[in-house]
Amino acid sequence: MAKAPIQVVWFKRDMRIHDHAPLSSASAAGPVLPVFAIEPGQWQTPDSALRHWQFAADALIDLSNALEAIGLPLCIWQGDIVDLLNALKAHYGHIALHSHQETGNAWSFERDKQVHAWCQTNGVAWREARQHGVVRGLSSRSGHQTRWESHWETLMSAPTCHAPQSAQAAPGWEAFHHLNVEQLPTLTLGFDTTLCPQRQRGGRNEGRALWRSFVQARGRRYRGSLSKPLLAWEFGSRISPHLAWGTLSMREVVQSLRRQRQKHADDTAWARSLRAFTSRLYWHCHFIQKLESEPSIEHQTLHPALRGLRERDPNHPNLIAWKRGQTGVPLVDACMRSLIATGWLNFRMRAMLLSHATFGLGLHWHEPALHLARLFTDFEPGIHYPQVQMQAGATGTNALRVYNPIKQAEDNDPTGEFVARWVPELAPLPLEWRAKPWALPESLRQRFGFQPGVDYPIPNDFEAEARYWKKMLYELRRTPEARESSQAIVDKLASQRRPPAKRAKKAKPANHQQLSLFGDDGLGDT
Repeated sequence: MAKAPIQVVWFKRDMRIHDHAPLSSASAAGPVLPVFAIEPGQWQTPDSALRHWQFAADALIDLSNALEAIGLPLCIWQGDIVDLLNALKAHYGHIALHSHQETGNAWSFERDKQVHAWCQTNGVAWREARQHGVVRGLSSRSGHQTRWESHWETLMSAPTCHAPQSAQAAPGWEAFHHLNVEQLPTLTLGFDTTLCPQRQRGGRNEGRALWRSFVQARGRRYRGSLSKPLLAWEFGSRISPHLAWGTLSMREVVQSLRRQRQKHADDTAWARSLRAFTSRLYWHCHFIQKLESEPSIEHQTLHPALRGLRERDPNHPNLIAWKRGQTGVPLVDACMRSLIATGWLNFRMRAMLLSHATFGLGLHWHEPALHLARLFTDFEPGIHYPQVQMQAGATGTNALRVYNPIKQAEDNDPTGEFVARWVPELAPLPLEWRAKPWALPESLRQRFGFQPGVDYPIPNDFEAEARYWKKMLYELRRTPEARESSQAIVDKLASQRRPPAKRAKKAKPANHQQLSLFGDDGLGDT
């Protein structure tokens, strides 16, 4: 009787054993070898950073402990996954490969194609399970939205996979184990090394504790706190990095949320907040589907008529000032500095940062996108790149959103506390001048010992710059050729859900694809 093949479970951005279909199916089929490959190419991409690795290292420590509790090792291989597969095939002869599907950046897409080719060449079955509502091979959303929603609902409503109580470890696994988990946090892999002193910790235990505190108390004020940077940190869930790295599964969060909605159905504040959060989980997958269907979104402006615009010089003074939080616009600089220190920011402030870079400073979207990707601990390529292009007005199909940072400060940091915390050179100024210190009267400059341009930069005329680019983009989108391209983009990538009948006369056509999911208007930073 032929021996069962060694069941290789390849962990990627799914660092958990609960609701992990590949692990469940592998443990029922034969001896199991769980592996995680630290691949140099992945960590040297321009959107990778130390804070990503530190979060992943935390998660790997938790994952290793969880696997050990059911009798399995976590083999940590430092090198390319194809090299590991070659070594496993040579050692064991007969292997099967299990993993989750991944919609990642261009590097991971090419890596997965190489693994697919290797499996075909070597006669190895590769079983990929879905963990998000993304549909592989979907060439168009036109006419398929109901079917896409059905796929999402079917997956999210299916029972979660229980973690195995025990499993048989593959013999000889030690030969493929390069590093112990204690060594992981200190590895240097070629990524951006900007420190994140107040970063969120990774691991399933951290994720579960964060989720419990949200559904038991913090989440009641979720809906009313989304736009305000200080309140959003306290009352948002902040589980987005745990979803991005898979320490929590989307399905278990959706099902937990549905139970909480039933529990709090009679509390209006809870009901509204949990309903708002539920919609963000749906749109999380909707935006990842965009990158799955059109991978070029990562590198190329989506709309042909809008390509070749704006400043692309990576050494441009405006870009450097924006990256450092030294633009002279207080709320912009406060957001950037807080993001550098914490790795997290609420949606409206993320959107404002992108808006200011592309409209207020006239920068091309790509370099700001990479910079923010490196700063977001919850960086999820499928949400990040489509949302960046949307906020930059590069899709040609969405309403142009130009966020005025002065108005945003008045609306969402009315006390100036957020600005004072992260731009301390402005803290001594009266509240009414913190949002625009360049306009401080001379008498107050002397009283408070503050000199614009010396103590804090004087900004460019960002309002005039934004008006210029907004007009430019509107004009470029109005030609017949541009409108034809816009319709093709809508057909391929946009949600085709119709507005409710009672609002049909007032609603804009096909406007659902305009929903922002960069962060707190989506799960990117809930």
